[in-house]
Amino acid sequence: MVFGLLRRRRDDGIGALYAAIVAQARRPVFYVDLAVPDTVEGRFELMVLHCGLVVARLGRDDATRETGTRLAEAFFDDMDRTLRETGVGDVTVPKKMKKIASAFYGRLTAYEAAGDRAALAEALARNVYDGAAPAGVAEALAAYAEAAIAALGAADPAALAAADIPWPRPAFPAGAATTSGAHGPT
Repeated sequence: MVFGLLRRRRDDGIGALYAAIVAQARRPVFYVDLAVPDTVEGRFELMVLHCGLVVARLGRDDATRETGTRLAEAFFDDMDRTLRETGVGDVTVPKKMKKIASAFYGRLTAYEAAGDRAALAEALARNVYDGAAPAGVAEALAAYAEAAIAALGAADPAALAAADIPWPRPAFPAGAATTSGAHGPT
């Protein structure tokens, strides 16, 4: 009977939902055209942004609140596993996880409290671009985040929980020449 307690909880689609978020956060358009640093920190920031938006949306509906909580747990499990795979020791992992949780919820709070696109762009510039965003890209990422918030808000919560996420196309900085040279399919 004890071994039954050690068995993993039934997935109920959380893995597919998390995979859809990871896939969106890893799209090259963010790193190429919107100049998000293609570093561990840059990828972390996009994961926090995308996962946080979905967690917040699921948390606003009674029927999907538990799914939102389990999605956040999947994010933290992934971060824990990543730390361990990169050689962080067992003694240090809890301290780092506390910082990750603080970053996740702090950024989620900052993005939700932004109030307008300029404030959201400022928060994104500070977090995603470490305060050094190239001209127009933080504003373009803010426009994308606002469109994602609207699309998630209009989506059926049950569809979101089933990993059917209506991600918008990222906007491009006005007049900016992208490093990819084209805005083709994203």
